Amino acid sequence: MTGQRDRWAELTGGQAGEAYAQRFARLAESGQDIHGEAAFCTALLKPAARVLDAGCGTGRIAIRLAELGHRCTGVDVDSSMLAVARREAPTLEWLLGDLARLDSLGLDTDFDLALAAGNVIPLLAPATGAAVVRQLAAVLRPGGLLVTGMGLDAAHLPLPEPTVTLTEFDQWCTEAGLSLRQRYATWNGDPYDQGCGYAVSVHSRPTT
Repeated sequence: MTGQRDRWAELTGGQAGEAYAQRFARLAESGQDIHGEAAFCTALLKPAARVLDAGCGTGRIAIRLAELGHRCTGVDVDSSMLAVARREAPTLEWLLGDLARLDSLGLDTDFDLALAAGNVIPLLAPATGAAVVRQLAAVLRPGGLLVTGMGLDAAHLPLPEPTVTLTEFDQWCTEAGLSLRQRYATWNGDPYDQGCGYAVSVHSRPTT
């Protein structure tokens, strides 16, 4: 652990697992598509790809990706969220851990894609963003992808103001050896324009 509480823990006290799962269950029951992130990632992947869901929460995305035939590992620092994930998909690999200390989990380094959705990056513990991006880049195979989704203003965050800009995030990625491949405004692939309140980014690790 880093010694600092992440912003998610500050917001929820680490007890939000059941409420978070119920929220998405209600959305699904109302007819809303709750699998946009999984569909987005699947379009980037070959069959049976290895996916690391970093900040996996209750496992919603990883479970869907596994249903689509991919091999998924979920990591989260919130044990209440992981309890739901383990109940819903006990055969998948769910790991309790700090993303800034991902190397302590003994993961392989051949993941095809690492995903940090659900405002994982803005909700990290202060001053750990660059370290987390380095850790995620380190588990990717050559040519592997880092896919992130993050709010850039208060309207798209559970916070009064943003904690990271795209310029800062792209710099962390560059320092970790990743390059920007694509950027969108939504998980549906809507074009990103300067000033959008949300960004879905695809960074890649060099092939050599």
